[in-house]
This record gives sequence, structure tokens and C-alpha cells, in this order.
Amino acid sequence: MKKILIISPHFPPSNLAAVHRSRLFAQHLPSFGWEPIILMVHEKFYEEKLDHNLEKLLPQHLRIEKVNAFKVTKPRLIGDVGLRGFLQMYKRAKEIIKKEKIDFLYIPIPSFYISLLGRWLHHSTGVKYGIDYIDPWVHYFPGSDKKFSRHWISTKIAKFLEPIAIKKASLITGVAEGYYKGVIERNPYLTKTCIFGAMPYGGEKKDHDKVNELDTEPYLFKKQPGKIQLIYAGAMLPKAYAPLEAIFKAIHDNKNDFTSLQIHFIGTGKNPTDPNGFNIKPYAEKYGLWQDIIFEYPKRIPYLDVLIHLKEADGIFILGSTEPHYTPSKTYQGVLSHKPILAILHKQSTAVHVLQESGAGIVLDFNGETDIEKIQNDFPAVLKIFFEWIKTFDPQNINEKEFEQYSAESVTKQLAELLQKIDPS
Repeated sequence: MKKILIISPHFPPSNLAAVHRSRLFAQHLPSFGWEPIILMVHEKFYEEKLDHNLEKLLPQHLRIEKVNAFKVTKPRLIGDVGLRGFLQMYKRAKEIIKKEKIDFLYIPIPSFYISLLGRWLHHSTGVKYGIDYIDPWVHYFPGSDKKFSRHWISTKIAKFLEPIAIKKASLITGVAEGYYKGVIERNPYLTKTCIFGAMPYGGEKKDHDKVNELDTEPYLFKKQPGKIQLIYAGAMLPKAYAPLEAIFKAIHDNKNDFTSLQIHFIGTGKNPTDPNGFNIKPYAEKYGLWQDIIFEYPKRIPYLDVLIHLKEADGIFILGSTEPHYTPSKTYQGVLSHKPILAILHKQSTAVHVLQESGAGIVLDFNGETDIEKIQNDFPAVLKIFFEWIKTFDPQNINEKEFEQYSAESVTKQLAELLQKIDPS
């Protein structure tokens, strides 16, 4: 069996969303002839609250190597654990690669800076490496054009470092093609030296089965008679706020028709550890919806707790952005939780076709920034259709074959096929 070293500074019991990418790959890679080794920073150096329930989801015989990191200083100068553990991870990775036959090195980002480990370790050991874009590295945020702002500096650093990190990569993947499309445009030579592949986050049925074993009740909200409670769980996409505001305007203008509606936003805050870092609340207050129809719990809660709340809810609310990058991974979580889905998505999103063909949800699609008005105009009618549909919703009627390609096992199979192309032996 071939060996793959996955450098993932954050790994369970870290509760950051990105840990599931490495966790699920590690779970299924052995089925496709690859033995995974995880290299992580020891959890005692994490800043976020730990979730030890996540460790119950790990494969029993998974090999995990842990290294130390520099502690966070006061004042806090460097928080990124990838930077604080950079040298320690390099040293341990080099030892593993030199002592054992490691066939491939795989680095999911963020933390973005650890992608440089691939280039450095390739230079010192000859190991082939790949980078997996969970988020785009060179990315323009609101404020990126303001000179010497934090976002401006981050963009400048990303533009300088990314070409160094990717130059000798054999594989570049991402949760959607759009996440690495800019990499190709900025570095066209890579099309001759590197393999590319888009693989969404995979959904894992065993995670949902585990929820039934936990003695945990939902604590953010409870079922209320006469209310239809929907959940949006996870961070807000940077360009999702214009669609969000259009939805809130539509609800405000038709509020008397939707007194039974509640939408609960979970983990949508500015900082995953800040219970007061509201992103949704200001918009909800602007349109008189706060704590009536719209609720927000900014702080990230443990992954399995999210699944528990999905089980409690009447449906799943999915909001894409004015960019077409959104893929159906969150959608698949909704299907696995056996809940009806209401989605507002860019018409080019792959999730639109999957939801419509599978019968798993009602979709309002739109065509980017120039089509925001359509959301406001059409949302009330779509919401009424959704309200009627959920009365007869039966998860047994969903065509789950449409979602098989988005299972964690199928996504890992895609990775294994890409790795085979790099080294067919």
C-alpha cells in the first residue's frame, strides 16, 4: 500500500470546519490503496475550543503525528497555528519522508502558509506534493483595495508567496474549480507540469449515525408549535450579503404572510470563537426581523452539535453568493439529515442541478450581481411553494443517486484517481 503524508495543522479535536477535509480523506483512502499519515500541531496549542467528540469519528488505526508549536504571544502577534508550528512540522515531515517511503505529500489549505512546506520538502527530499484549496489564497475581500489595510496586506503577501508554493506542485485540487482557477490564470505554465481536480467536501453518513448515539439535546432553539424552523449552518460567503439583504427585504415587505417562519443562522460570526461577532443581526435589525423571524448564533458550535440541530429543524436553508463557486457539500448534509432544503443559488452552481434532479429541495436561482432584484421579487412565491412542499415531504422519495458523487467515499476515490495519474506504478 502506498503512503500519503497529509499535513493538517488543525485536526480533531479542533472544531474548525477545514479539519473534516483531511479527516474524511484519511477515513477512505485505505479503500483505494493509500495509507494516510496525518501530521498535525498538538491540540494544546490551539486557540479554539476543542471538541473531543470529533475524535470518535476518526478511523481506529489512523496514524497521527503531533508536533509542538510556538505559543501565542501577548500582545497577540501571530495566531495562525500553521505559522506557529511551521518549523516543527517541517522537521517532523522531513524525518518521516526520509525514514519511510512516502509516495506523496498532500497539504490542504488554509492555513495558507503551510503550502510552502510542500515546496521546501520537495527541494530537500524530492517528494512529490499537492495543494488542496479549501479556500482561495489570492482573494479580494471588501477592503483589499484600501492601501495598508489588513486585507490589502494579506492580498499582497498571498500574491508574493503563492507562486513560490505552487511552482513544483504535481497536483492542485480544490473544493470547486473556481477555488484554483485563478492559480492557473496567474501561472499558466502549471497546465504542463501539474494535474488539477475539483472535489467538493464529501458528506459522510456515519457522522449522522453517530448523532443518534450521543446523549445531547439541541440547545440553541427548541421546536415551537406553529413555527417552521430552518437552519443555515456555517460561515457566510463574502459575496453572499447582497442576496441575504434581498431576502430580508422580501420578508419585510411580506411579513404578514410569513409569521410562522424562523431562520436560525449558526456559526456565521466574524470570529469562530466570538459569541458576539454578529454578521447577520445588523441586516435583520435593519428590516425589523431580529429575534422574530431571524436568529443568529455567531460562535461556531461543535460539528456533531450542528448535526443535532439539523435533526431538530424543519428544514435546511442554503444561501450561495453572487459567485458560482458553491458546491453541494452542505446540500448533501441536508439530505443525510433527511430534511427538506430551501436554496438560493447562482444559476451556475452545481448544486442547482443536483437539488432539482434529486427532488431534495426547492431552488431560487439567479444570475450573479446583476440579478439580485430577482431574488427579492421571487422569494415570497418560492417560500410559499416551499411551505406547501414540506407538508408532504418524505426523504424516502429523494433520488440519492444524484448525491452519490458527493459522498466522502466518492470524493476520496476522485483523489485516489488523480494520485494514480501522477504515479501510475
